[in-house]
This record gives sequence, structure tokens and C-alpha cells, in this order.
Amino acid sequence: MNISLPENLKAFVDEQVGLRGYGTSSEYLRELIRRDQDRVHLRGLLLAGASSPSTQAVDASYFNALRDRVHQPRPSPKRDA
Repeated sequence: MNISLPENLKAFVDEQVGLRGYGTSSEYLRELIRRDQDRVHLRGLLLAGASSPSTQAVDASYFNALRDRVHQPRPSPKRDA
């Protein structure tokens, strides 16, 4: 894939490559594309969450229960003898 940029954008990309430690302009552009993919994915998750049915209210007791679950000791795995 070849991308043509006007001089001002090319200069900006070249500057970012130097300032941010990228080896090439391709590395910089790949990083921008990955970030945009992440943003699109997060937006989809947020929209899905917003359109999902309501459940119980999330308050301090909800988070306290989650912490309690996380801090419970795990049972030891059974070993075959």
C-alpha cells in the first residue's frame, strides 16, 4: 500500500517518528491504525453495554462483594495419586 501525503503532513509524520522513537513512518502509521481499531472496538463495547437491559444498581456494596470474591482463598487443585 502506498500513501501520498501533502508536505505538511509528511513533515508532521517525520517529526513524530523522530520524537516518539519509531524506526520508520510505517511503524508510526501502524500504531495509529491499531489505536483506531482499539477505539472502534471500545466504542462498540460501550454501545452494546448502553443498549443492554438494566440490571441491579452498581453501588459500594456491589464492589465490596467483588473484592470479597477476589480475596477468597482458592481451593487447591486435586492431584491424581
